[in-house]
Amino acid sequence: MTTETFKQEAQRMRPILVRIALGILRDSDEAEDVVQDVLLRLWQMREQLKMPIEPLAKVLTRNRCIDLIRRKKPTADLIPGQSLSVGVFQEENEAQRERIERMMKVIETLPDMQQTILRLRHMEGMDSKEIANLTGSTEVAVRKALSRARQAVRDKYNRI
Repeated sequence: MTTETFKQEAQRMRPILVRIALGILRDSDEAEDVVQDVLLRLWQMREQLKMPIEPLAKVLTRNRCIDLIRRKKPTADLIPGQSLSVGVFQEENEAQRERIERMMKVIETLPDMQQTILRLRHMEGMDSKEIANLTGSTEVAVRKALSRARQAVRDKYNRI
């Protein structure tokens, strides 16, 4: 794809991609950032691209938005005027700490490979492909082991 063709396509697609990102993220600044990232990625791939590139751009935009949503830390806003005592927060933190300790004890009972895969996925944030490369197995095997580990944790956690 030529530089001029890419520029024309990018100008034509930009409003469409912004609408997609805005519909998912509900924040115009973040939507613009996502579209800029997608267009930059497409620009870097322009030598390998063939027309039409709009479907690829839409998928990249959607996936980038989903990645952003997943990476955001869940936050809870306090209701204005609501008075919460420090004791309530301490009780919640203590209960959460206990749940985490209980979960870690359950994870420690799993076979070594399942423990490793669970930790790499959920604590290190790696995807299946990275874990497969690291462990020397296939992505399918990693996904199966992860599914089995999650099921085992769920069953054992509920029994406790």
